[in-house]
Amino acid sequence: MSTHNVWTHKGTFLLAAIGSAVGLGNLWRFPYLAGENGGGAFFLVYALSIFAVGIPILIAETMLGRNSRRSPIMGMRFLTRTHSTSRGWETIGWLGGISAFLILSFYSVIAGWAIHYTWQMLTGSLVGADSESIATGFDALLASPALLTLYHTLFIAASGLIVGLGVHQGIERGLRVIMPALFVILLVVLAYGVTHGDFPAAADFLFTFNLADLSLEGWLEAMGQSFFTLSLGMGAIMAYGAYMSGEVSLTRTAIIVAVVDTAVAVVAGLAIFSLVFGAELDAGQGPGLMFITLPLAFAEMPAGALIGGVFFVLVLGAALSSSISLIEPVAAYLVERFDLTRPQAVFVMVVTTWALGLLTVISFNLWAEESPFHDLLGYSPFDLFELLSNIFMPLGGMLIALFAGWALTHSEVVKEMGTNGAWFITWRFLVRFIAPAAVAFVFLHAIPQVGGYLIPTIGAVVIVGAFAASRIFLMEDDPKH
Repeated sequence: MSTHNVWTHKGTFLLAAIGSAVGLGNLWRFPYLAGENGGGAFFLVYALSIFAVGIPILIAETMLGRNSRRSPIMGMRFLTRTHSTSRGWETIGWLGGISAFLILSFYSVIAGWAIHYTWQMLTGSLVGADSESIATGFDALLASPALLTLYHTLFIAASGLIVGLGVHQGIERGLRVIMPALFVILLVVLAYGVTHGDFPAAADFLFTFNLADLSLEGWLEAMGQSFFTLSLGMGAIMAYGAYMSGEVSLTRTAIIVAVVDTAVAVVAGLAIFSLVFGAELDAGQGPGLMFITLPLAFAEMPAGALIGGVFFVLVLGAALSSSISLIEPVAAYLVERFDLTRPQAVFVMVVTTWALGLLTVISFNLWAEESPFHDLLGYSPFDLFELLSNIFMPLGGMLIALFAGWALTHSEVVKEMGTNGAWFITWRFLVRFIAPAAVAFVFLHAIPQVGGYLIPTIGAVVIVGAFAASRIFLMEDDPKH
């Protein structure tokens, strides 16, 4: 059955897609990856990938959602039947749902760290702290299963409450408050960075495009970040697209989402690196940039505790807007497939994901070194979940591009996109050839990171996947399905 829900206003999908895209990837992952990979060179490859790969797949995924008017899993089942293609294409919906489920389980734990630092900042606990005490405090946070579980619970409960209220009363209303507030707070933090930090050094770092500074690993990281930042391949965009009015331009919307998402990453980078360079700290601190380096920078600046608290409220809001989109694909599927009410579906999704998230919690302490996961696979649960999501998301994105590029008919794509000129030809070329090839590189980049007993497992998955792909392209679905 179709969801039949449509956003109350035409611009709400835009707000929802931006909310899904803007998250920890912009405020945490982009700055630290740029810091590790040469700044401007990383940003240049990232921006080019956004417009050559991200936008075409964003249009494709939205199109599939709007065309089916269903959750990703049920939507792909519907599309395979109406287009007489192999049911193997349903893999797209399942990959998206599984990715959303896995990502939310550890995303909620990491987002919970921001609750801790918001409290620390606003209470002035870090005023005058030195690097050693801040690093020790961060280690103490990770070493406490009770604290991590508390923050994880609070964050995922807040996310579930918003989605449980429904598409209009929950998601729409929530995003209308969260997103404008995020943009205002981000500009406040940038203004603080300009006045109290070293803005020229930050701008020079981000906008000096010396590709010689970027290794092959850096290229792949930039391409991967451009894909992940738009929330592609995890079902969120398809789920939101199902509620999108048929009158809204797919191309214009996708471009705006990509531009705003990139602008947020750049502004966040400028604000963060202004503070880091202003405090004469190292920009290449990796994942600890936000939770160790930045608190140290705030601790050394005037009114740093207040602005630091405001900044971590920004981080929480951005993470919340993304977590909402992670709950929606699976919750919508449970409503459609099992006829649950929305609160029931969200409750099932949130409780199950919360329980899985406990494995991430103990990955940082009780199972930090010795555990069944480590002994068997050589990975902590957190590392394994992140690795699997880094494989499933690009694989799903690649299949989305191929289905939209090859399975959808010329006439329905023209109707959905509202164009039949040079842009249609360009989009179809990008989505058929360039985007799948680029995403395949991102997918293959994740594979070598796998060690131990997972190597033969992944090899088997790839072989089976290749066989399944041959069926997808060469065989039609059995009419009895």
